[in-house]
Amino acid sequence: MHADTHTSGRPPRLTVVGTGYLGATHAVCMATLGYQVLGVDVDAAKVEALVDGRVPFHEPGLPQALDEALASGRLDFTTDFARAADFGDIHFLCVGTPQQPGSHAADLRFVDDAAAQLAARITRPALIVGKSTVPVGTAARLRELVRTLSPAGEGLELAWNPEFLREGFAVQDTLRPDRLVFGVASAHAEQALRQVYDPLLEEGTPLIVADLPTSELVKVAANSFLATKISYINAMAEVCEAVDADVGVLARALALDERIGGRFLRPGLGFGGGCLPKDIRAFQHRAQEIGAGEAVRFLDDVDAINARRRTRTVDMVRDLAGGELLGTRVAALGAAFKPNSDDVRDSPALDVARRLQLEGADVVVYDPEAAENAHRVHPDLPLAASLSEALDGSHVTVLLTEWEEFQAAQPEALGALVSRRRVLDARHALDGDRYLEAGWEYRTLGRPVTAGVGSPRGRSEPGPGEQEQLLPTAPAPSAQAAPLRL
Repeated sequence: MHADTHTSGRPPRLTVVGTGYLGATHAVCMATLGYQVLGVDVDAAKVEALVDGRVPFHEPGLPQALDEALASGRLDFTTDFARAADFGDIHFLCVGTPQQPGSHAADLRFVDDAAAQLAARITRPALIVGKSTVPVGTAARLRELVRTLSPAGEGLELAWNPEFLREGFAVQDTLRPDRLVFGVASAHAEQALRQVYDPLLEEGTPLIVADLPTSELVKVAANSFLATKISYINAMAEVCEAVDADVGVLARALALDERIGGRFLRPGLGFGGGCLPKDIRAFQHRAQEIGAGEAVRFLDDVDAINARRRTRTVDMVRDLAGGELLGTRVAALGAAFKPNSDDVRDSPALDVARRLQLEGADVVVYDPEAAENAHRVHPDLPLAASLSEALDGSHVTVLLTEWEEFQAAQPEALGALVSRRRVLDARHALDGDRYLEAGWEYRTLGRPVTAGVGSPRGRSEPGPGEQEQLLPTAPAPSAQAAPLRL
């Protein structure tokens, strides 16, 4: 891969405004492609950390890529918008769009402020490229705003280039994306983006060129579809529990249908994080504003199903504890909203742990990466420094985030640490047969209590009341449909 040449005879120089999860990753990866890149942020501590080679969040592969980019001399960071305006030919907006307090609407203050601060200092023709997830119509409004504020006037163009990063795979997804989407209002903007992404286009990355509103909708439509697929299989889990059916087998059967595919068809605790929950809510809010609220009303159900998964998990832990949580020691394995991340924003894992604590359980949380962030959110929630410490003396163990460390652990060894061998696999991630064979009372969401992998019915050694066991996790689907390309 190599950087393409700018119309001035040199590769375009890039700035990235906002150096959080999206911005830091984008800045580092653009430098990896060979561009001169300047990251900009109002947070001086964040800038200082990045200049020192410290990534302020957990993302596999990013620290090494940051070190290499800094050593190459192609990457720097600053708090100075004037320096950024003078430096860059193309400016990427990567600031957050959180949910407004007390509303489902997206909070666009940070995007608006970043665009305004930058535009007011741009004195020559340039391109601002939004990457943040925004409500449809934002790009057109910002295009007029930046042209009004900038001394460059109509020489300042604006485009939209939505991101499709998965936390835990962000570097890979930036350098080898499934697709690129350019939302443009001029041929010049399209050509400039083609120059920037030429190294990826040369490798065959599919490209969709669209107008501004379509490009904005692509991202929220994609997130809404993924959230819907997750909630759909979790709704099927509710039905399966009602009729003593097995959602794991059901999911595998659906996954073999090429029209459906197996990705995001894994039942469990549901989705969380800083994207899917707030994006589907903001989409509903914006749809109401533009008179299309009925079209996305189903997202209310998607959100509600997702919320019920957390309640159901708490209920199942209570059942495993004998109907009473007060005084029950619970080992809560996981705090991040997904593995390979330290992000606890709207984390189902952390929410369940907190609910268990509020019901009187003696909860101890262990997460290999997210403990510090979990402590910031819930400083009164006890944290363990290791898996063994979390399990020590526990009456119920609940898997809330499917970290590899938890999946690789030996059930017999874990059983020696706990007071009672009772586990709830809220992520369908454990080998249930191994836990049953090691004498654990094993349960998971959406499977009959008496089932075991490989046979219609399976049972561990009988305990008090001959508690029946739930079918453990199924292997990943052996056949999946190819990823859908736009």
